[in-house]
Amino acid sequence: METLREHHVPFIFCGDFNMAHREIDLTNWRRLQDYPGFTPPERAWLDTLFDGRGYVDAFRAVNAEPEHYTWWSNRGRAWEKNVGWRIDYQVASPALRGAVRGAAIYKRRRFSDHAPLTIDYDWEI
Repeated sequence: METLREHHVPFIFCGDFNMAHREIDLTNWRRLQDYPGFTPPERAWLDTLFDGRGYVDAFRAVNAEPEHYTWWSNRGRAWEKNVGWRIDYQVASPALRGAVRGAAIYKRRRFSDHAPLTIDYDWEI
């Protein structure tokens, strides 16, 4: 990522990071503060990625609302109750900060314990 950034090549890095960044990104954050996926070192790493290095959490660039998750446990009817975590990301290079236009998490059908995250960009490739 840093090499692309140094060469001023805009990019989007997508995937399941298995980490929630902020309290807004999971349902039971108080109880889970030291649970894998939401530990202080994991959150600090994401702070460095987004705040320190200027990369863009594309979803949060356009949606600051709570209760938008991309993963739910298969136990306890978590999907039905929307007790989840937002752990799937599209990380955009700083040059694309202004290009994020919209974001959605597809939940009409369930394919796995994750839901697809789609982001709309105004970016000519």
